[in-house]
Amino acid sequence: MKFGVFYEHQIPRPWNDDDEHQLFKEALDQVELADQLGIDYAWEVEHHFLEEYSHSSAPEVFLAACSQRTKNIRLGHGITLMPPGYNHPARVAERIATLDLISDGRVEFGTGESSAALELAGYGVAVDQKRDMWREATEQCANMMTMDPYPGFDGQFFSMPCRNVVPKPLQKPHPPIWVACSKRETIHMAARAGIGALTFAFIDPAEAVKWVGEYYDIIKSEECVPIGHAVNANIAMVTGFSCHEDETEAFERGAEGFQFFGYALGHHYIYGEQVPGRTNIWETFQAAKGKLPPMGPGSSGGSGIGTPAQLRQNLALFADAGVDQVIFIQQSGRNRHDHICESLKLFAADVMPTFKEGEAERDAKKAAELAPYIEAALARKPRMAPLRDDEIPTVVALGRQIAETDEKKDPDAPPASLGESVALGQSGGIQVPVEEPVAESGDD
Repeated sequence: MKFGVFYEHQIPRPWNDDDEHQLFKEALDQVELADQLGIDYAWEVEHHFLEEYSHSSAPEVFLAACSQRTKNIRLGHGITLMPPGYNHPARVAERIATLDLISDGRVEFGTGESSAALELAGYGVAVDQKRDMWREATEQCANMMTMDPYPGFDGQFFSMPCRNVVPKPLQKPHPPIWVACSKRETIHMAARAGIGALTFAFIDPAEAVKWVGEYYDIIKSEECVPIGHAVNANIAMVTGFSCHEDETEAFERGAEGFQFFGYALGHHYIYGEQVPGRTNIWETFQAAKGKLPPMGPGSSGGSGIGTPAQLRQNLALFADAGVDQVIFIQQSGRNRHDHICESLKLFAADVMPTFKEGEAERDAKKAAELAPYIEAALARKPRMAPLRDDEIPTVVALGRQIAETDEKKDPDAPPASLGESVALGQSGGIQVPVEEPVAESGDD
C-alpha cells in the first residue's frame, strides 16, 4: 500500500499578516521531508473563497515549487476543478503538461467538479450541470494532451477551434487521471471511466472492503469505458494523521485539527452560512466541539492517529481491504509544523516499512492481473478522429488579416511595412507606426 500527504492550506481565524506566507513555506518543507522519507504522493486541492478551510486556489504554483524541492514523490492535483467556468480545458492541459515536464514525469491528474456554493456561484458554474461539465472537460483535456493537433471541439459547455495544445506531457499518453469521490456512486462512476478514485468519505475498513470490491468489479467489466487514453485503476482513501509513541499525545496533537477539517468542510458544503471576510469558523467550531463525536485515546476516529503500533494495525485493515493508497490529512486546523514533521519521521521509521516489503512484487502481480481487462476497456473507448493534413485549417497572423482587410477596402493603398505588422501584433491590433530599420552598409 502506498501513502500520501494532503494539503488544503487551512488557516483558522484570527489571522496575522504573515500567516499565509508561513503556512506555504512550512508546507513546502513538509513535502520536501516527505520525499526524503519515501512517502509516495503529495496531493494539493484547488478551492476558491473557502476561508479558513482552504487557501489553496493555485495548486499548480504550489506543486511546481514542490517539483523543484523533491526528486521522487508523485505530485497530485487533488483535485483540479474541471468545469470551464473555473478553468478552460486547454489551460488545464497546458498546466498539467508543463508541471509534468518540470517534475520529470511525476504528475497525477486529479479532477473534480466542486460542491461548494461559494465556489460555484463565484465562478458562475451551474449546480445541475457541473457533472456533465466535468465529463466533457476531462475527456477533452485528455484529448488535448495526446492529439497533434487537437481537432477542435464544439461542445455543450465550451468550444475551441483546431489548435496544437503545447507542451505535451512527459508521461504518455498523459498523466494518470483521478476523480474526487465522496459517495459510493461516484466511485462507481470513476471505475466506469477507467480512472482512479480519490475518496474523501472517511469510511471505515469494513465499508472499504465493499467499495474497493465494487470498484474493481466494474474495472474488469464491460461497463469500463475509459474517459482518457489510459486506465488508472487505483483507489485511495483519506484519513487523519498524527503519530507519536504516546497515544494520548498523538491525539492531543492531531485530533482537534482533524475535527476542524470535518467541521469546516461541513460548514462550507452542507450546513453553514458565510459572510465573506467576516464569518469566523474557528470560533463556532470551538463553541460546538462539545457536541461533536469524541476523538481521543480509545476512540474509533482517526485511523492515522495513534501510536506506531496502532497505525500499523489500523492501516493493515485498509491494506487487507485492497485500498491502494492511504492519504494523510496532516496540515489541518492548528496542527503544528514541528509536530507534523515529527509524525512523518516516526511513521516512516516505524510504520511504513511494514507496508513496503514486497511492494514491487504486489504491483507487478496487480498489473498482470488487470492487463487484459485494461486492454479490452481501451478497445471500447470511442476516440476523437484526427484530422488529415489537408483538413488542418490555416490560421492567418493578425497583422496579415488586418493588412488584407485594409487592402480590400483600398486596393491602391501601399502594403503595410514589416515594422507596422509587428507593431500591430504587439499592440493587440491597434496600429502603431514603426519605422523600418535602416540597413547598414554591407547588410543584406
